[in-house]
Amino acid sequence: MPTNNFPFDLVRKLAMTLPNVVEGTVHGAPSWKLNGKLLACQAVHKSAEPNSLLVKMSPADRKQLLSAEPDTYYVTEHYANASVILVRLDQINSKALKSLLKTSWLFLSEE
Repeated sequence: MPTNNFPFDLVRKLAMTLPNVVEGTVHGAPSWKLNGKLLACQAVHKSAEPNSLLVKMSPADRKQLLSAEPDTYYVTEHYANASVILVRLDQINSKALKSLLKTSWLFLSEE
C-alpha cells in the first residue's frame, strides 16, 4: 500500500521534465510512464522497503548501480527477474535521482 510520507514531489518534478512522460497511478501509488511504459513508481510490493521508488532500467545498468551503491539501490526477490531497480529515496540526492530517471527514460526510448 502507498505510504503517506512518500516524498514523490521531487520525483514528480524531475520525471515531468522528461519528454512525453505522463503521471498516473499504479496500485493507487504515483507513477510516471513514457509512451504507456512504466518509467518509475512508488514501490508498493510488501518486499520493498518504505519510501522506495521502483525505476525501470536495463539489466546492465542495474548491475552497475547495485555494485556501486548498495546503500542506495537494491532489488528484492520479487523483482529479481524484472528490468527494475529499487531506490531508497532517503539515500539519493536530487542530481543522482535526475540522472537515474534520465537513464530509465533512455532505456524505455530504445525499447
